Amino acid sequence: MKLNLGCGSHRMDGWVNVDRAATLAPDQVVDLEAVPWPWADDSAEEILLSHVLEHLGPTPANFLAIMSELWRICRPGAQITIFVPHPRHSSFLNDPTHIRPITPEGLLLFDRQRNRDWQASGVSNTPLALILGIDFAVLETEHFLEEPWLSQARSGAISHEALIEAEKRHNNVIVQTRILLEARKDQGTALP
Repeated sequence: MKLNLGCGSHRMDGWVNVDRAATLAPDQVVDLEAVPWPWADDSAEEILLSHVLEHLGPTPANFLAIMSELWRICRPGAQITIFVPHPRHSSFLNDPTHIRPITPEGLLLFDRQRNRDWQASGVSNTPLALILGIDFAVLETEHFLEEPWLSQARSGAISHEALIEAEKRHNNVIVQTRILLEARKDQGTALP
């Protein structure tokens, strides 16, 4: 099963298109903030969350329950593609329905090996993967640049290092980010 969660009006052929707004005529009407979700354990081979995750989980506990549900329904090796607005872009900042920024670094908190590495080296990051008993690997990250940064990067007028520095200092450098996760569920990552 392939799930297009929070599909809005962006329906995809070959996918189960899911939204909480029945007026958008999804294949399934589901409120993703209400857990448990209606799908069986290990039932999804691929999931798309396009400009959805930043809208979910009004409390930290609810957001963590959503991440746990996401892991529960994923088959071993399932891939989750997430598109989110960059937290320093106007499209994120100006939308009152955006609850929290979603970043690749924040999603590393759900990676068991990273949690163990941090614990071993004394880093104080919250080991959410170990606490929740879930495990997601961040496989890829892609940033989509806003103009004039995009043209400057394409022409070579600005270096990759300068773009990283600009992202730290300025708003509206990156429009959105694509993050590819993988659900790790093999015995090698099982909790004791």
